[in-house]
Amino acid sequence: MKVLIIEDELPASENLIEALLQAEPGIEILAQLTSVAESIEWLKQHPSPDIIFMDIQLSDGLSFAILSASKADCPVVFITAYDQYLSKAFEFNSIDYLLKPINTVKLQNTIKKYSALKNHFVNNMPLLLDYLKKNEKSKSRILVRKGQEFQAIRTDGIVYFFTEHKLVFLVDKDNKKYLAEKSNLSELEEELDKKYFYRANRQYIINVNFIKNFKPFDKSKIFVELELPVKEDIIISQENAASFKKWISEI
Repeated sequence: MKVLIIEDELPASENLIEALLQAEPGIEILAQLTSVAESIEWLKQHPSPDIIFMDIQLSDGLSFAILSASKADCPVVFITAYDQYLSKAFEFNSIDYLLKPINTVKLQNTIKKYSALKNHFVNNMPLLLDYLKKNEKSKSRILVRKGQEFQAIRTDGIVYFFTEHKLVFLVDKDNKKYLAEKSNLSELEEELDKKYFYRANRQYIINVNFIKNFKPFDKSKIFVELELPVKEDIIISQENAASFKKWISEI
């Protein structure tokens, strides 16, 4: 496995290399790069590695700029001391997101994940990247504001999203309300796993795992009751009633 490391802190880079060699002795470190500019130039002049381990915050900017400016066609593992960039990281060919200090067991799991994906696609990198691109929109976490800080909320614990006063909020299984870092429900809808989340109407996106029941409503509409109370009734329109029934029956 040919690995490129992009990390501007020497001790962190050395620790990562040591952990990688422990996890996978046959790993070949192609280069250790320390900046956005250096990394862009390197990727222009060399074939893409098998995988890139990349710190997000570098001395001359965020490493997302490297992937935007280059044509690196390989999976990426992002590494950082903070999790505020979690959502952004998965807009690229990311297979994992590791927090510092690196946990060796988690790193081993990341390598196993990469190997499994690679074997599944019979070493066909275009197919692997296509798979990552198709699945990157299905977020496993959503960024929310908590005062002046950010927090990542797991989507499997979100009961519903709703919009109010042109803001997007989510309510989790503990009935806690958060302000989501999204401008509208349409943008959010594109990033959620449609197997579990359904756009009920203009105001709500609901999680199938928290639907208590549903029943016919006025003129072929559907009334949906969730396990938590909502401010306004959730009504599926007559036009969308069939798609809702199809969606929920395929779960």
